Amino acid sequence: MPTSLNTLVVRTLSVTLCGTILVACGGGGGDATPNTMSSSAANISASASGNVTSNAGAAIGAVVAEGSDVAAVASMDATAASMYSGRGAASQNPTSTPAATKPADSAVTAPARTITSLRLENTSSVAQTDVPVTFGQVFAAGDLAKGIALNARFDNGETMPLQLDVKALHADGSVRHAIISGVVKSMAARQLRKMELVTGGSVAASTGVTTAQLLNSGFTASVSATVNGVRYSASADELLKAGKTESWLAGASVNEWLVSAPLKTAGGAQHPHLTARFAVRWYDSAKKARVDVTVENNWAYETAPSNFTYDAEVLVGGKSVYTKPALTHLHHARWRKVFWQGATTSDVVAVKHDTAYLIATGAVANYDQSLTIKEASLAGLKSGWTLDKSEPMKVGSANGYMPSTGGRSDIGLLPAWSVMYLLTMDNRAKEVTLGNGDLGGTWSMHYRDKLTDRPISIVDFPYMTIQGRPGDTQNPVTKKRESFPACATTDGCATPYTHDMSHQPSLAYLPYLVTGDYYYLEELQFWAMYNVLAPNPNYREQSKGILQSNQVRGQAWGMRSLVEAAYISPDADKLKSHFTSFVKNNLAWYNTTYSDNAQANKLGVLLNGAFAYQSGTGVAPWQDDFFTSVIGHASELGFTEANRLLNWKAQYPIQRMTDGGLCWIDAAMYSMKIKDTGSSAIYTTMKQVAAANQTEALRALTCASPEMGKLLKLKTGEMSGYSSSAIGYPSNMQPALAYAVSVSGSVGQKAWKTFTTRGGQPDYTGAPQFAVVPR
Repeated sequence: MPTSLNTLVVRTLSVTLCGTILVACGGGGGDATPNTMSSSAANISASASGNVTSNAGAAIGAVVAEGSDVAAVASMDATAASMYSGRGAASQNPTSTPAATKPADSAVTAPARTITSLRLENTSSVAQTDVPVTFGQVFAAGDLAKGIALNARFDNGETMPLQLDVKALHADGSVRHAIISGVVKSMAARQLRKMELVTGGSVAASTGVTTAQLLNSGFTASVSATVNGVRYSASADELLKAGKTESWLAGASVNEWLVSAPLKTAGGAQHPHLTARFAVRWYDSAKKARVDVTVENNWAYETAPSNFTYDAEVLVGGKSVYTKPALTHLHHARWRKVFWQGATTSDVVAVKHDTAYLIATGAVANYDQSLTIKEASLAGLKSGWTLDKSEPMKVGSANGYMPSTGGRSDIGLLPAWSVMYLLTMDNRAKEVTLGNGDLGGTWSMHYRDKLTDRPISIVDFPYMTIQGRPGDTQNPVTKKRESFPACATTDGCATPYTHDMSHQPSLAYLPYLVTGDYYYLEELQFWAMYNVLAPNPNYREQSKGILQSNQVRGQAWGMRSLVEAAYISPDADKLKSHFTSFVKNNLAWYNTTYSDNAQANKLGVLLNGAFAYQSGTGVAPWQDDFFTSVIGHASELGFTEANRLLNWKAQYPIQRMTDGGLCWIDAAMYSMKIKDTGSSAIYTTMKQVAAANQTEALRALTCASPEMGKLLKLKTGEMSGYSSSAIGYPSNMQPALAYAVSVSGSVGQKAWKTFTTRGGQPDYTGAPQFAVVPR
């Protein structure tokens, strides 16, 4: 694997010193509200210290250190830096990483302060000791300055050293996303403990934990696939001994190494397609290891790709922990299982993030926190998570035929199950959310580059495509075709599932955000890269990755995947600059075509890929609303070029709710005629829109009157388009309107008031994926 992905090295304070400093600091600061966190953190110096290392050792009370990865950040594409200069008008400013600078010679010190809190739950019926904890945490810009140590403080006053593996920084140099680890001394059976993340402390020397400690503990793990009677296998411990590792986590609490190899026979013959990947996480003080096992059938340009049926088995510590006979492994797909040695899954605590803080960072949309998710809905998630849905090569809660029409739970900025988890931190909802992230690997759209060992990129192969013709793949520079190899046989790549961009759920973004698991990072990147490599290379402008030729909903969900991958990918990952450039290219295209174009239509409607209705004269407002919500999300993630596009797009939902020319009752109609003929000009007013879409009898009635309701067979003040449904067209409109309100002043507030006081409100307590409200 490429060394450029080594984690930003982090150092931490020893247990004794950490405790001493916390006492000296008065045990840390008090709780801060989301509105005060960023401003208070802004006064903390952003300098840091640390020695140049490639593999950190002890890390207690974390602080960022400098190393080869920071140098990689410094040389990151200028495109990436320019894209992250601030946040959208509606929110705070988490932004990307500027070129790194040499830190000060001594660690930053600052008064202890609580940034956020989490809850740790021992779900076991017995007490636990030396309990490993690792989770992903996103921070608002300015909340955790680079070089500031981080410790845990429990509700009983106890403190715990934390290891902080920083993966991404904001433009101001503060931490955006980090993986936080520690070892909890003890937890009583079923105990739930509050844990605050408190700043304070300084850097300690490394303890130099290596794979030797892990291997000396007796760790072993392997996976095998018996294909047509021939056994192929790969061993994590043998790969660790060979020393070809990549560090993902490094410190005193935990170290994690990534290793991979083709599956081989006992005689050393490699399987041409099947590859094993292990992420081995070692808690040295607890003597516990977690092994993340992934088997892939993903090589992009390996000849004769095919499905393979084999008997799968995973061994950990010499014991069989998973078997699956006759597993049909689909082409360009992968599966994942996680196991422990020295512990069981019941020994691991459940981590419950602070929902309000996660939302306040802007990393996720502002879902309505006043909702109380139904217990029946949470129980239904768990009861529906059956083996026939959740085992390898299944697709879990997602629709196996993505192009299927109609409302459903996997469509939205986040799927329903993810929002249910976000709002409740319920263990059942988390299991389903992470499980669906695992099963994102089932779909046959994973293309890995053997040269880089990473998801393949159109920056490297600008003419590869899924949808284009073979002739479209000819690279004029290399004189070679970049088309993917044909399947081994005509039916060798048959799959029961169909994926697309227009109905694509977000499967891996939230799982990576809250866990920091490398598998989820790559899953997010695989999907985002697929969305730019699939279209005809000429339509996407080769390596630019332009999405404009897709359906409007496809442009929406494609952009969502790109902005999220660009936002959260580690700064040292070369793919971050690729995704950032794709986002920049697309926003430039949309701004040139619409926001910065004085001749653009006055309705605020996206036109490219839109006219699929009413004989080429109508658009789907709900698809347009999907796109607007994604642009709002991009603005909040810090892509400043999205701000003026959001301002322009906000016109459409706002006009539909406030312009007297069209009664807002019909603001979320299924399709809307916006020109007379295919070659006519776009209407300029909502009055013209109303005349083309509503009967004269309807237009003659007072808007939202009982008479109008009677004519439309609706309740008084109820919107058309299934207003009371959580997945109806007005519900589809809500996220777009929420983002539009944030940039539309008093007229936006008027639109929101009308929308939220209408008759026929939806019940989001069982399906909250569209329950987004203004910040």
